[in-house]
Formats: sequence, C-alpha cells, structure tokens
Amino acid sequence: MAPLQIIRGDATSPQARGPKIIAHVCNDIGGWGKGFVLAVSRRWPEPERAYRRWHRERSGNDFGLGATQLVQVRPDTWVANMVAQRGIRTGSNGPPIRYDAVERCLDAVAAHATRLSASVHLPRIGCGLAGGRWERIEPLVVAALCDRDITTTVYDHD
Repeated sequence: MAPLQIIRGDATSPQARGPKIIAHVCNDIGGWGKGFVLAVSRRWPEPERAYRRWHRERSGNDFGLGATQLVQVRPDTWVANMVAQRGIRTGSNGPPIRYDAVERCLDAVAAHATRLSASVHLPRIGCGLAGGRWERIEPLVVAALCDRDITTTVYDHD
C-alpha cells in the first residue's frame, strides 16, 4: 500500500519522475470553462479538445457519468478526464458531484496507471465547483489507488 501524499503545489506540474497521470473531474454536459480545467487548458490544449470531441460524439462512445478519457499531453504525461459531475449547479439533487462515478473513474485511472507504471497526481477532485466533500472522496482515492500500491499525490494550490 502506498501512502496518500498531500502537498502544496500545482497538480498540472507533477512533482515526480517517470510516467504520470493527472486526474480531474469533468461534468456530463460538455462544459469546460471553470475550476481546475482552466489550469489544465493553460498548460495543454489537448485535454479540452479531446473532452469536447468526446462529448460531441457521445452517441457513439462511452461518454457519461463514470467514464474516463486518457489524453496524452507529453511523452510521459497523461490527463485523465473523469466524468463524475452531473451538470454544473447544486439543485434539488444536491451538489453536482456523483461519488459512485468518482469511484468508477478512479478504478479506470488505477488500471491505466498500472498499465503505464505511472504515478497519479490530482487536486482535491470533486471538492470545488462540484460541491463534494473531501471526507467522502479521500477514502475513494485511497481504496482505488493507494491500496493498489499506486503512488498518489494530492496538490493543494497556493
């Protein structure tokens, strides 16, 4: 089991050698424009382009809650677009985060990390605009990644 590391810094600039996956939460309506995705887009255009295409062509692919798209942005770095947010607003069904979808997405990220021998880097996923609570998400991260001995680092931005 690998311990969960929590450090200050920028998740789009992972502090590690070797293959890396940067994981983050996306919504299920094709919206990309607030929160952590802005930092991703400032660094690389590919994840946004791939996400928008994935959403646009959703009738013929697996786009939807619980789905994960891996986008290579450098020879040793991938971004995992994890669809784990229903819409973008808190309403009668509570905050947009869907914990069951987070769990499915993290399982997919774990499979990719194992295949690529990659470490995983992420902000406190689902706890910003998605309205999730870290106390509910951290155990999902630990179970999906750390318990499978995948080096995992969470970044708290300055």
